[in-house]
Amino acid sequence: MTTPAQPKPPTLVPVLTWTVTLTAIVLGTGVALGADSRLIGLFAFLPAIMAGFATVRQTVFVAAWSLGVTFAAVLYYPQPRRSDGVFTVALSLLLGIAAILMCHRRIARNEAMARLRFTATAMQRQILAPLPQHTAEAIVGGVYEPVDEDKLVGGDVYDVVASPFGTRVLIGDVQGKGLPAIGAAFSIIGAFREAAYREPELTDVVEALESALVRHNAYATQDGRTERFATALVLHIGAVGQPKVEAVNCGHLPPILLGRRGGPVPIELASIGLPLGLGDLLEAPREANVFELLPGECLLLYTDGLSEARSRKGEFYPPERALWAARGVAWDRVAEALRQDARAFSRGRQQDDIAILTVHRPAA
Repeated sequence: MTTPAQPKPPTLVPVLTWTVTLTAIVLGTGVALGADSRLIGLFAFLPAIMAGFATVRQTVFVAAWSLGVTFAAVLYYPQPRRSDGVFTVALSLLLGIAAILMCHRRIARNEAMARLRFTATAMQRQILAPLPQHTAEAIVGGVYEPVDEDKLVGGDVYDVVASPFGTRVLIGDVQGKGLPAIGAAFSIIGAFREAAYREPELTDVVEALESALVRHNAYATQDGRTERFATALVLHIGAVGQPKVEAVNCGHLPPILLGRRGGPVPIELASIGLPLGLGDLLEAPREANVFELLPGECLLLYTDGLSEARSRKGEFYPPERALWAARGVAWDRVAEALRQDARAFSRGRQQDDIAILTVHRPAA
C-alpha cells in the first residue's frame, strides 16, 4: 500500500519563465503609461500568488526576485518622497516573508491530509471488502463513492461472505450522513460478517443485523444521539448447479437482472419488509424471496445515491435510464458505466453516497 500521490508542483523553468514574463509586462506597462514607480507595488503580490501552488524554494526565489526588482525600480525611478520608496521596499519584503510562511503551511497541511487519506484508505480496506470479490458461487464487483471526498467511508454499506452454505451478499444504506451514519454502518457490517458465516437460514442472518442495529441505537440514545435505520438487501447464492437465489429485502431498492435475453429487467420481489432498526413495527417475520440467477447472468445492486441523483432541473435519475445505460455493457463494466452516466445526468453534483454492485454467476 502506498501513500496517495499528490499533485506535482511546477518545475523551476516554468516558474522562471512565468516570473520573467510578468516582470516584463509590468515594467513595460509602466514605461508606456509613464508611471513606472506606481506599478512597482504590484510585485509585492507576486510571491503570494506563487505560494498557492509552488514549492517553498520556488516561493523563496520569486519573493527574492520581487524584492530585487522592487528595490532596483525604486533606485532607478526615485519617488518624490524617500519614505514612499522605503515603504514600497518594506512592503515587498514583508509580503514575501508572509508568502513563504503561507506556502510552508499549505504544503504541511497537504501532507497531513495525504497521511489522513492514507490512513482512511487502510481503514476502508479493513471495513469494506475490496472489489472484486471471488467466491465459489459468484464474482462480486462494483464501485463505491462517498459523497464527501475527505471521507473514504460513508453511510452506504456492502459486504461479501463466502460461508459454508453459499455466498452471502449485503448492500445497504444507513439513514443520514456523517460520523453517526458511519457508526451504524460499522455495526451492520460487523454483524453481517459473523451471522452470514454462522447462520444457515438467510432470515436469521437478517435478524442478526436487526438486533445489531437495535443495540447500536440503544447506545446512541444513551449518549444523546439520534437513532438510525437502514435499508438493506441481503442475498444468498447457492452452488452453481442450484440456480435459485434467496433475497431478503428490508426496504431497499430491488435488484436488476442483467444478461438475460431482452435486456436488463428489475426483479419484482413479492415480500419487501421494513428497514433494519424498525423491526418492532413488523406484523410478521421477514420472508425470503426466491428467483433464478442462471450461469452467465448478473445481478445489479445499488443504493439511492444512484436513483436520487438530480439534474440541474431537480429531476431524479430515472430507472429507465439506468436500464438503458446498462444495456449491452459487459457485466464487469456496468457499475462504472452507471456511475459515469449518473455524473453526466447530475453534471457532477453528487448529493449522496453511491454504492453499485454487480453479482455475476460464472458459467463454470
